[in-house]
Amino acid sequence: MASILKVDTIQDQSGNNIINENADTITIGASGDTITVPTGASLTVPNGGLSGQNYPAFEAYLSSNFGIVSGAVTKAPLNLVTLDTNSCYDNTTNYRFTPTVAGKYYVYGLTSVYAGSSSRIEIHWALIYKNGVQFLAGQNDYRDNNSRISTSNVSGIIDMNGTTDYIELYVSAQFSAGSPFLLGQATYKRTLLGAYRIGS
Repeated sequence: MASILKVDTIQDQSGNNIINENADTITIGASGDTITVPTGASLTVPNGGLSGQNYPAFEAYLSSNFGIVSGAVTKAPLNLVTLDTNSCYDNTTNYRFTPTVAGKYYVYGLTSVYAGSSSRIEIHWALIYKNGVQFLAGQNDYRDNNSRISTSNVSGIIDMNGTTDYIELYVSAQFSAGSPFLLGQATYKRTLLGAYRIGS
């Protein structure tokens, strides 16, 4: 014979809510609990049915061209934000991402530089710094065939402690002459930095 149990809340022996329904929202587990799916069982979630995974996450980019000095290492002042799920990116002062959750983050960056009509790019680096120290680097070498414009990519996985660790994007390029600059544009992204959490 079928039966129906009608309740709003199920508690453990300590009085903690382990299943609760309120205003069409169901909460499973109490603070500090671990919810597991046992071996042999499966959990199916439809596309778009989860939210909050891979957070914190951000992406920011440069809104306009920014002058750089040949051979110098320069921080990219990425001032436009595509997304910033946990308000962890500073787009006005330090141009850095300081995530509030510890874990491993997939980090990616892109720098585009222009040498000018009378100059050529010899070497170009895109650099991701962690806590003020170079951590990841991507490089283009044009010494055998100088170029006027270059785009360099850099990406990798970085451990972040969720409190003080931060990342920034830097660029360095060697030019033959002229007044080079880092390319930026509000309509599409030429110089950018992004990251999202992929696990603990």
